[in-house]
Amino acid sequence: MKIILRNALMMTVVILCISCVTASAQTDKERNAWGYAFVAPSGTDSTFLLHFGGGGEGVLYKGLGIGGEIGYVAPARELDNGLGLASINGVYVFGKKDGKFAPFVTGGYTLAFRDGTFNMVNFGGGVNYWFHNRVGLRLEFRDHVATSSSDFHIYGFRAGFTFR
Repeated sequence: MKIILRNALMMTVVILCISCVTASAQTDKERNAWGYAFVAPSGTDSTFLLHFGGGGEGVLYKGLGIGGEIGYVAPARELDNGLGLASINGVYVFGKKDGKFAPFVTGGYTLAFRDGTFNMVNFGGGVNYWFHNRVGLRLEFRDHVATSSSDFHIYGFRAGFTFR
């Protein structure tokens, strides 16, 4: 389990580093890509979970874009007994590109992994609040649903920071 946790943390750091390089290469007028990191109190129907991770998103055309993230979710009392989650998503950002509030919706595919793997879909939405040109607050709700059983959900209210 320690290997999975270490690998999930290393992948999170790699994604964040790539996002930072991408964001730093942009001029102030090019605000089409950003990275983020989050922590989320989460749950299933019966278990309180903690979910943390990070990723990046970019707008390709008129608010429509793509994103990816890697994270780790585990029972709050047994952090060594969790799952890795890797997602690739579509994203739509509402409003002006230069606005302080950037509400969004997102959804896509999630690969859950531990000793084996299983498929999930995810959907959610939230807002990035840019309190500085390159740094902001991210608030989001996200739900991951197993494709083999729509009864298994991992949902959470995320809080984190976003940067470009």
